[in-house]
Amino acid sequence: MKNGSVVYLSYDGLTDSLGQSQILPYLTGLSKAGYHFTVISFEKKDAFIRSGSIVNKICTEQNIKWVPLTYHKRPPVLSTLYDLLILWRTLKKLYQQRKIDIVHCRSYLTSLVGLRAKRKWGVKFVFDMRGFWADERVEGGLWSLSHPVYKIVYKFFKEKEKVFLKEADNIVSLTHNAKDEIESWGLGNAPITVISTCVDTDLFDPRKISSKGKMDLMTKLGIEHDDFVLLYLGSWGTWYLTKEMLNFFTLLKERKPKAKFLIVSGDEVDKTDHPYSQDIIVTPVLRAEVPLHISLAHISVCFIKPTFSKKASAATKMGEILSMRIPIIVNPGWGDVQWFAERDTNVLLLKDITRQSFLSILDRLPSMKAALNSDLADVLKLEKAIESYKNIYVSMF
Repeated sequence: MKNGSVVYLSYDGLTDSLGQSQILPYLTGLSKAGYHFTVISFEKKDAFIRSGSIVNKICTEQNIKWVPLTYHKRPPVLSTLYDLLILWRTLKKLYQQRKIDIVHCRSYLTSLVGLRAKRKWGVKFVFDMRGFWADERVEGGLWSLSHPVYKIVYKFFKEKEKVFLKEADNIVSLTHNAKDEIESWGLGNAPITVISTCVDTDLFDPRKISSKGKMDLMTKLGIEHDDFVLLYLGSWGTWYLTKEMLNFFTLLKERKPKAKFLIVSGDEVDKTDHPYSQDIIVTPVLRAEVPLHISLAHISVCFIKPTFSKKASAATKMGEILSMRIPIIVNPGWGDVQWFAERDTNVLLLKDITRQSFLSILDRLPSMKAALNSDLADVLKLEKAIESYKNIYVSMF
């Protein structure tokens, strides 16, 4: 489908860190391949003020038309319904202006609009599901099924999930684990492509980190030359096991008194009751600064609740950290983490989330940073994901 017209719908903002790491890189690569993109996204005020001009410059340079809409958070449910109404009106206006070949929907909310567009205008519908979204909301504590409104909303989206899977022209899953689960349901015949969260290896390249840059950042953050740095990168809370990661740091501190815990996140981290709170450093950063911060680490952690919805989870942070040649300690029971651990010795898989398991991992911390093996590096490369998306578009025409 050379020079085809694609409208990409995302309830995540392009100015969010996720938008800059997992949406823009794909779209710029596909735009260079000849596809004409219009992106409609919902932007949060603070993030838009901080990064709006940067994102707009990238989109302009890559010939991507960007239509940023305002994200509304309150009141719950009603604000989302309002946003979806605005999204439909915006998409309808675009359709009236020019031909649209594909509506590519990121996750469930925008798929409500994308499916309506397919039924009304006959455009192709890509359900880029990203995960079992409704179950994530429940298991992450965002929706309580004891609340009648959230119970209704959950049931609604679980039914819509089946409809999306039945009527989509193509489905994208982040993990093989989730793909196997979906195929066991026997819904529809649309092909399911597994595209893990990938890494811009041009940005996340340890060879581009200068010694002076590292030293300056260490001084700024209060990290000394002989400190042992444990890293956590990304969102803090919800389905991430924050208490367990803090407990792991406690044990690490007992083994390595000069240890510090660097938490690179824009979220609030409550460390007031931690025995080593003075050695926990929390800092938000712009995307361009993330590789430098990762480079300070000796090892990293990523503990995620091993729930049903997390079968479909592929942590962006994991690929970025591995690309910077930093080992990462993970717990079992989510995504394709077992598959990754079998292919890269830099992925240290815990047996479970217990003190004994923590101590066992600490006993075998790598003494040096090793390179990714070729199989895993190929899976995580941004170019691999772009090629997979191209194949999806081509198959639809």
